[in-house]
Amino acid sequence: MSSAPARSEPTADLTELALEAAVAASAVIMEVYGRPITAVAKSDGSPVTEADAAAEAVILQHLSRTGIPVLGEESVAAGIVPELGERYFVVDPLDGTKEFIKRNGEFTVNIALVEHGVPTLGVVLAPVTGEAFIGSKAGAFRYHLDGKRSEIGVIHAEKLRIVASRSHGHVALAELCRILNVEADVSVGSSVKFCLVADGRAQLYPRFTPTCEWDTAAGQAVLEAAGGAVVTLDGQPMRYGKHAAGFLNPYFVAASSLELAQRAAKEMARLVG
Repeated sequence: MSSAPARSEPTADLTELALEAAVAASAVIMEVYGRPITAVAKSDGSPVTEADAAAEAVILQHLSRTGIPVLGEESVAAGIVPELGERYFVVDPLDGTKEFIKRNGEFTVNIALVEHGVPTLGVVLAPVTGEAFIGSKAGAFRYHLDGKRSEIGVIHAEKLRIVASRSHGHVALAELCRILNVEADVSVGSSVKFCLVADGRAQLYPRFTPTCEWDTAAGQAVLEAAGGAVVTLDGQPMRYGKHAAGFLNPYFVAASSLELAQRAAKEMARLVG
C-alpha cells in the first residue's frame, strides 16, 4: 500500500487505530499469561516469550492499513527494519517481559507514532488492569476498556516523588534522590513509569540504564501531551530515528516540567561522569 494516503489521516483516526491494535494485542497476551510461560533469551540476553511475537503480529496487521512503516521490537530482533522515513510507528508489543514472566502485572503494550524524530502519538495499555494512557495533539487521557476516559496532566510539587525501574536499578539513583530532596519513590516495571509522571503520581523518572526507542516512544508521547518533558543528559529533548545506533537511547530523564528535567539531567550527567 502506498504511504501517500496515510499522510492525510487525521491524528484522531490514528489514535483510535493504535488503541484498537493495543486492545487486540492485549487479548493475545492475556491468553498466554493464563497458562505456563516459556521464555528464551534473545541475542542481547533479554527474555522473549511467545506472547511478544504473537502480540506484534496482531499489531502489525492492524497498522498495515495505514501504509505507515512500523519499527517493531520483535521485527528488529529478526533483522527486519523497514525504510522508516520521517513518519513511522514504533511498537513494543510486550514492554516489561521480565515482569510478565514474574506475573506481577507490570507490563504494557506500547504503540507510538513518530514524526520528524518526535513521538506525537502514544498508547500505553496495561493488559492486566485494562487501563490505557493515550497522548496526542488532542491532549493526554486515561482510558479504561469499559469506555471511561478522563483527561490527565502533570502535577508540580516541591517535594518530589520519583519512579524507578523494578528490574533495572542503578547505584547513582540514591545519590540523585538525596540531591533533589526526593520525598518518596515508587518502583514499577515497564513504560507505566512515564504514565505515573503524566498523571501526577510522580514527578521524576530518571533512567541510568539502556533502553531502545520502542521502550520509550509511547510513554514519552503520553507524558509530553500531559505537560511533561523527556530530555537526555545534555538537557536536550530525546529524539527518535537513531538507526545508526541500533535505535538505542542515551540515558534520559522524564519529568513533570522541562525545568525539572533539565535540572535532574545536569545532576545525572555529573553522577555518571
